[in-house]
Amino acid sequence: MGPDGLARVMLKGRLSARTVVDCWRRLEQSLRLAGIKILEVDVSGVSFCGGAGFALLRYLNMGKMTPGAKVSVVGLAEGFQRLFEGFTVQDYDAFHPREPARSHPLIEEAGHATRQLAGDLRDQVDFLGGLAANLPPSLVNRKRMRWPEVRHVFELAGANAVPIVSLVSLLLGFIIAFESAQRLADFGAQIYVANTITVVMVREMGPLMTAILLAGRSASAFAAEIGTMKVNEELNALETLGLSPIRFLVVPRIVAGILAAPLLTCYSVLMGMIGGALVMLGLGFSLMLILHQMAVSVRLGDLAVGMEKSLVFGIIVSGVGCWRGLQTEQGPSAVGLSTTRAVVTSLLLIIVADACFSTITYFLKT
Repeated sequence: MGPDGLARVMLKGRLSARTVVDCWRRLEQSLRLAGIKILEVDVSGVSFCGGAGFALLRYLNMGKMTPGAKVSVVGLAEGFQRLFEGFTVQDYDAFHPREPARSHPLIEEAGHATRQLAGDLRDQVDFLGGLAANLPPSLVNRKRMRWPEVRHVFELAGANAVPIVSLVSLLLGFIIAFESAQRLADFGAQIYVANTITVVMVREMGPLMTAILLAGRSASAFAAEIGTMKVNEELNALETLGLSPIRFLVVPRIVAGILAAPLLTCYSVLMGMIGGALVMLGLGFSLMLILHQMAVSVRLGDLAVGMEKSLVFGIIVSGVGCWRGLQTEQGPSAVGLSTTRAVVTSLLLIIVADACFSTITYFLKT
C-alpha cells in the first residue's frame, strides 16, 4: 500500500469455489484494517472465474472489505465482464443471507398471545352478533333461507358421515360391553351390561362421539371452504354485491349442523346398542332379555339430555367451523391453519359443554 492510501491487488489463475475460499480469507485479513482509500483489483491474469469468483469480485467492488475506499476492478476479460456487470448490488442484497431474527423475550410473547386472544374474543362477539341478527329472520322468512344449500350441506355433513359413525359406534358398543362384562362378572351381574350400554350411549357417548366425528369432518370442511373463499376474495365479492357472508354462507351451515347432529346421535346410539347386544348374545343371554333390560334402563329424561347435548354440539361444530373460516388470513398456510384451529376449538368447546351438562344434570337430578 502506498503512502497516499492507494493499494493494488493482483489476482491470477483460477477463481473457482475451491480457490476462492482461501483467497477470500487472506484478503479479509490484509485489507479489512489497512486504512485503504483507493483500491485497484487487477484480474488480467485470471484464466477462469466461476460464481464464487464473481461473488468475491463484487464483494470487493462494493467496498465490503475496505469500508470508505474507492474500489475498481480492471483487466477482466470481455466475457467475464458481461457476467460481472450482470451481478448487481441489488442482487447481492436480495440473496445475501440475513442474520436470524432475535428471539422475542417472554414478556413480548405474552403480550402477543394476549393481543391475539383479545382479537379472537372480539371476532367471536362480532360473529355471534351477526349470527343472531341473521339466523332468526332466515328461519322465519323462507325466501331468506337458502334451503338447497342447507340440503347440500346436510348431505355432506350428515348422510356422508353415516359409515364412519356406524363403525365407531358399533365398536364403541363392543368395547363398553366387554369392559363392563368383565367387571360385572365378579358380582354375577352380567345382565346389567345391557343397562350400562344403553344409559352410557344415550346420555354420554352417543352425543359425544358424534360431535367429535363431526368436528373432524364438518368443522374442518366448513373452515376450509369459507377460508378458501376468503383467500380468493370471494367474500369481498359477496359484500360488494350487498350480500352478507354470514347470511349467505354461515346460516345454511348452522341450520344443517343443527338438523344433522341429533339424527346422527340417534343413529350412533342405535349402533352402539347393537354392538353391545351382539356381545350379550355371545355371552349366552337371549335377545328378548337383552331388549327388556335396555328398555327398562332408559327414561325419557335420559333421552332428552342426549338430544339437548347433540343440539348444542351441532351448533358448536358448525359455528366454530364457520367462524374460523371467516378468520382466515392471507398466505399459503392460512387455510390449513384455520382448519386446524376449527377442529381444536370445536373439540375443546365440546368437552367444556359436556362438563357443564354433567354438572347441571347432577344437581338437577335428571
